[in-house]
Amino acid sequence: MNNVIANILRFLILLIVQVTICQHICLFGYLTPALFLLALFLLPLELPLSLQYLIGFASGFVVDAFAHTLGVSSFACTLMMFLRPYIAHWLNGNNNNAFENIDRPVPGVKDFRWVFLYTLILTSIYEITAVMLETMTFKNFGHTLLVILGNIVFTVFVILCIEYIFHSHTKNEA
Repeated sequence: MNNVIANILRFLILLIVQVTICQHICLFGYLTPALFLLALFLLPLELPLSLQYLIGFASGFVVDAFAHTLGVSSFACTLMMFLRPYIAHWLNGNNNNAFENIDRPVPGVKDFRWVFLYTLILTSIYEITAVMLETMTFKNFGHTLLVILGNIVFTVFVILCIEYIFHSHTKNEA
């Protein structure tokens, strides 16, 4: 029960930080961190897929409501949540028991390489989808690509810093 309450509180805190602070950060004119993705990354992989999709859509909807982006984050989060189990399965080596040793995809449970790739791939899926849907053109593709890459690097850096600050458990403690 404590895990459910902790997940809900983390989710609410990260959504509030996203819509009140992160949406107003515009580093170098175009870099905005998507910090709320951390709440989606840390959801247990054993959750039913329909619940994962619903949570992804709802979090994207909240971000869309405050950013006035008309479903861009909702779609990007739902797509990311759809691909998340496949990415975790691939990162675990495609074995049949892919989720047996991953109750939580956090540092200490998984090594740095796994956490980094998991965060990088899922953030890339979100950012590519969100930015391309928002721009809806290939006219200034160089600038769009720069925005995508900058947001990916900035978001992954911030998320990994937060994960390693707050989840410093060793593998034996998990």
